[in-house]
Amino acid sequence: MDRVVLNETIAESSYRQIKADILFGRLRPGQKLKLETLKLAYDTSVSTLREILNRLTSEGMVVAEGQRGFEVAPISKDDLWEIAGLRLLLEEHALEQSFARGDVDWEAGLMAAHYKLARMEEIMASGDTSRTEDWKRYDWEFHQALISACGSRLLMETHSSIFDKYLRYQMVALSYRGRVAEQEHAQLLEAALRRDSTTAKTILKRHIEGGVEHALLKHRL
Repeated sequence: MDRVVLNETIAESSYRQIKADILFGRLRPGQKLKLETLKLAYDTSVSTLREILNRLTSEGMVVAEGQRGFEVAPISKDDLWEIAGLRLLLEEHALEQSFARGDVDWEAGLMAAHYKLARMEEIMASGDTSRTEDWKRYDWEFHQALISACGSRLLMETHSSIFDKYLRYQMVALSYRGRVAEQEHAQLLEAALRRDSTTAKTILKRHIEGGVEHALLKHRL
């Protein structure tokens, strides 16, 4: 029993490491994922790696090449717009539900999440990019906090999956938008505390589409 639990723990840890390396661009879009190379890098058996890569394939992070193995899923302009559209659709619906259900504890959690994000945005604005991954983690936590009172675990899980795909583009193609993004986050917080879902959805649409347009100006996809 202990050995089975240990193997599951090792497999889950390796899965999280590989997924994080894809999300944060350490494993680049289109990069071949050779099992023997990954075995050394992640200290994981080939059979476990194959299971992990199949799991990541089902999540859209990896592409299976039949008998030729696996590679990190490619990126494209059309794919980014589609992911952004799905994120907006899910997050708008979840915002409305969350604002209607949120209580004082939800407000406190939201304010705490925004405080951490705002502090990290100050660091990014200063030109210090050494904590980029922390910045994006706090960004994710803030947007999750906004919708955390929606009352639907399935909606939260689906949104999280789409946000992961969007995050990968942020790390590979999108760069920091500066004060504009900071202001939009602050406006989202204010709208949430007022329970103003109409205004929040307008800001969110501008926030997401602005990020995509910024990426397309700065990078070729």
